[in-house]
Amino acid sequence: MRSRREVDVPALVEAARAGSPRALGRLITLVENADPALREVMAALAPHTGRARVVGLTGSPGVGKSTSTSMLVGELRAKGLRVGVLAVDPSSPFSGGALLGDRIRLTEHALDPEVFIRSMASRGHLGGLSRATPQALRVMDAAGCEVILVETVGVGQSEVEVAGLADTTVVLLAPGMGDGVQAAKAGILEIGDVFVVNKADRDGAPATARELRHMISLGERLGPQDWRPPVLMTVAADGEGGTEVVEALDKHLVWLQQHGELEQRRRVRAAREVEALALHELRGRMGGLSADGDGVLGEAAEEVLAGRLDPYAAADRVVAELSGRG
Repeated sequence: MRSRREVDVPALVEAARAGSPRALGRLITLVENADPALREVMAALAPHTGRARVVGLTGSPGVGKSTSTSMLVGELRAKGLRVGVLAVDPSSPFSGGALLGDRIRLTEHALDPEVFIRSMASRGHLGGLSRATPQALRVMDAAGCEVILVETVGVGQSEVEVAGLADTTVVLLAPGMGDGVQAAKAGILEIGDVFVVNKADRDGAPATARELRHMISLGERLGPQDWRPPVLMTVAADGEGGTEVVEALDKHLVWLQQHGELEQRRRVRAAREVEALALHELRGRMGGLSADGDGVLGEAAEEVLAGRLDPYAAADRVVAELSGRG
């Protein structure tokens, strides 16, 4: 791991903002490694953030998330936008490694200087993202990416964290995979701003779209000013339907701006980011997450184990001691 003295933060930030993919990649590596220079990096980037539009893409394995991402990159580039892609891949619970295979499906954009693609390992973090995703987004935002596509792991029904990170969340489904029923019981219907039935050239695609529209209509009653999530159909492998998806994303952005939702979503996003960093710092002061450490958390656990304190009183003691440290 690099030390703070070994990283020329001002030069690295300047190069990334000038469009250097190498510098941008190095900054995201600092984020993933929780480098000691990270605080200085974030401070230098802060004045240049808050401009990028973040679009999340989620869905079960096999629905074509990476292929759809590639299709959207092409559509956004046709509009002259600089695009960033942050693709999160699952980490092995045994080796800790990750395939990071999304780059294989995005190779057609690899030589485009206005497209930056980065794969990140989830490193055991649940919710479909990586713990470092929020800070990586800040780096790409400050480096001039106008739209950032965040592709989740694709591991099942718990991938709702992306909704708290994106301005617009796209939920991808495919016919013949039982996705409609799964979406209904997983809460995916609540996080989707745009629904896309990919692989629409397969049998059952129209039925899947109808089922989705029906389930959405059974949800919360919407007023005339509320956003009504569209259900679109695509064949991402052939580039069909991409224009309609981008049009839906643009319409959702306009709606967010007109109703003050964009600022509210970004405020909540920033609050969650600060909360996560604060909790991480507190855990470090407690001596880690496990009770076998030497920190205040381990001491409190011993008191509970011996019956001298109940868990609530022990938690109060931990909070009081940490507060006393300032």
